[in-house]
Amino acid sequence: MATAALDLETLRRHVGRTQSASGVLHAGPANLLRLTLGRAQQPELRDGDPLPPAWLALYFLPRFATGDLREDGSPRDTGVIPPMPLPRRMFAGERVRLHRPLVIGESVRRETTLADLSVKSGGTGTLVFATVTSRVLGADGVVAVEDERRTVFREAVKTGERNQAPRRDPAPSEVPWRRTITPDPVLLFRFSALTFNSHRIHYDRPWAMDVEGYPGLVVHGPLTTTLLVDFARDFNRGRRIVGYATQARAPLFDTAPFELRGRPTERGCECWAVTPEGTIAMSCEVDVA
Repeated sequence: MATAALDLETLRRHVGRTQSASGVLHAGPANLLRLTLGRAQQPELRDGDPLPPAWLALYFLPRFATGDLREDGSPRDTGVIPPMPLPRRMFAGERVRLHRPLVIGESVRRETTLADLSVKSGGTGTLVFATVTSRVLGADGVVAVEDERRTVFREAVKTGERNQAPRRDPAPSEVPWRRTITPDPVLLFRFSALTFNSHRIHYDRPWAMDVEGYPGLVVHGPLTTTLLVDFARDFNRGRRIVGYATQARAPLFDTAPFELRGRPTERGCECWAVTPEGTIAMSCEVDVA
């Protein structure tokens, strides 16, 4: 699809579009994620306990009727992002500032804004990048969390073609922290269910492989983020995570285990999700206090 066919000017008229939602950080979803991620040995979360930094993905879930979904299971109109002419949607990364911990049982409000839309052309075709910012206010009305998330929309894979791999950068190997993750279909399904994510690339193998050209089921970008931030948290016990930034470089799949690697820095630590081939799938910089 040619870039001109996207009509960027019309799409950019939606920049500044806002949306707000309110809710309560109930303990149920957090405890189900705790079990999903193999943290059953940790105490059950109760009202008043801090919500782990990247677990806000369990709340403010999308609310779309089945009839409002596209064939791939993703919503046509994704909140503040308008319907896109490019059919494939992927998580590209985010930057989060945590001004204070949110706590289980707290009433919260999220204010979301479409901050930018841009078009780029690369080796994998035409790309549209959407930048969405959000603020989460606690029960006291004060901003507790600020987030800037990037999503990329891509062209469809032509019939008979495989998904083009992005540029691969080798991951650091001289690191003190390592952990192996096995992304089996059950883990991906449970995370999809907990986040009300019906995108078929995460649970429908024929769709992921035959239609979108992937070698297997795709690991969610927010799941990889959660695993990386939890990994950093485990190696910084007694300290509070005050911010993190992730950049997605390449997808991960359920076809083989992958590795988390990390090392301390002056501000906190830097971590990577590493493909089975030893290249960077996602990088993560974490600030601690």
